[in-house]
Amino acid sequence: QVQLVESGGGLVQAGGSLRLSCAASGRTSTILLVGWFRQAPGKEREFVASLSRDTGRPNYADSVKGRFTISSDNAKTTVYLQMNSLKPEDTAVYFCAGKMPFSARYNYWGHGTQVTVSS
Repeated sequence: QVQLVESGGGLVQAGGSLRLSCAASGRTSTILLVGWFRQAPGKEREFVASLSRDTGRPNYADSVKGRFTISSDNAKTTVYLQMNSLKPEDTAVYFCAGKMPFSARYNYWGHGTQVTVSS
């Protein structure tokens, strides 16, 4: 099993920055891909960014390209989401998730951290 715990959310003014962290514990070696998702009130959960743990290749939703950066620490047990130039429409609960190799879906999810961007 893998446990994922997000932190770093909060309230920030538009144009500001936040850095989210996703700390993984347990059998972290089974995770190939770590992703960040978000869900705003009344909306479906959407993909934000992902990071491949073997290639280090990042992937971003068009809505956050150029503003958000996903990265990990050297031990690959913590994944970060640096969010710059935040907009009110970035307000959501942000979740991190882990996907095992050959899995069609993300296997593990954190409980989420709230990000609120005021205008």
